[in-house]
Amino acid sequence: MANFADEHPVKAFGWAARDTSGHLSPFNFSRRATGEKDVRIKVLYCGICHTDIQNATNGWGGSTYPVVPGHEVVGEVTEVGSKVEKVKVGDKVGVGYISGSCRSCDDCVNDLESYCPQQKLTCGSIYYDGTLTFGGYSDSLVADEHFVVRWPENFPLDAGAPLLCAGITTYSPLKHFGLDKPGMHIGIVGLGGLGHVAVKFAKAFGTKVTVISTSLAKKQEAIEHLGADSFLVSRNPGEMQAATGTMDGILDTVSAAHALQPLLMLLKSHGKLVLVGVPTKALELPVYPLIQGRRIIGGSGTGGLKETQEMIDFAAKNNIVADVEVVPMEYVNTAYERLEKADVRYRFVLDIGNTLTKSA
Repeated sequence: MANFADEHPVKAFGWAARDTSGHLSPFNFSRRATGEKDVRIKVLYCGICHTDIQNATNGWGGSTYPVVPGHEVVGEVTEVGSKVEKVKVGDKVGVGYISGSCRSCDDCVNDLESYCPQQKLTCGSIYYDGTLTFGGYSDSLVADEHFVVRWPENFPLDAGAPLLCAGITTYSPLKHFGLDKPGMHIGIVGLGGLGHVAVKFAKAFGTKVTVISTSLAKKQEAIEHLGADSFLVSRNPGEMQAATGTMDGILDTVSAAHALQPLLMLLKSHGKLVLVGVPTKALELPVYPLIQGRRIIGGSGTGGLKETQEMIDFAAKNNIVADVEVVPMEYVNTAYERLEKADVRYRFVLDIGNTLTKSA
């Protein structure tokens, strides 16, 4: 087993992938000492995101091994640097996808650190000190206080953890593209880890929500459990035709290759189709329906830290959490296999605090 305990002074333990198989196993490494603006966190829960699998298997290219995944991290502050003002020891906090940025470019100045060209990811980036960042599948994490989210009191740690990725990735585009106005009709494409949270946020904004899916089997779940107003089977030409020109905006969470034209035709004139899923193959761009209705196609990544805090506070106020299956650390490889088959409703969360042991 590779050992990174000598790179930094504080020993740490987690699970890592060593190669493109993506198989995770116990891993000894180290964390940096707590700097004057740093917060040290005892990790209690960490969500499993599909991006974790891509990082572990080098699915998108660029992975540097070993990979300790995890960017939906919730825990308790155990130590703070001398200049930390945001949180104190004992506070519950979260750390999401981004844990570093230049803090001076236009995006950073405008609280959009997630678009900083020099952003540092919580997992798999080369940090400013030249060492590799290791994510939340571990007993501890150290982050600059700017990239730490204060956790609302009495807000669930386990079911709240996925909001640090799935939550902000859907909340941010709904807000940015003005698709959060009461009375609007919003379509949500795909009912998975992102889509089910998107439905909850869109409903909390006061919009009418239609779930668009290839699977009729998800209709009852969408309407009765998640609160969607209606459901469209995208493979049913009659249903799609009947809904032509009825939606103000659509949030597309699907990462598989799929046609955009049928979705564009659901939009009213001046409507917006926003992509947050990441297909591995290029999608065809149908230009005529864009011109015909002055529609737009946009994209959106995760949000900045100010907006992430706003999202978590909004979720706590409106009782929005992810639907989760909490699993022990040693279950992680099985969870990856099930996630690849979409065999989860709707997010796995690792119970790090109770199940991460060196004897695993």
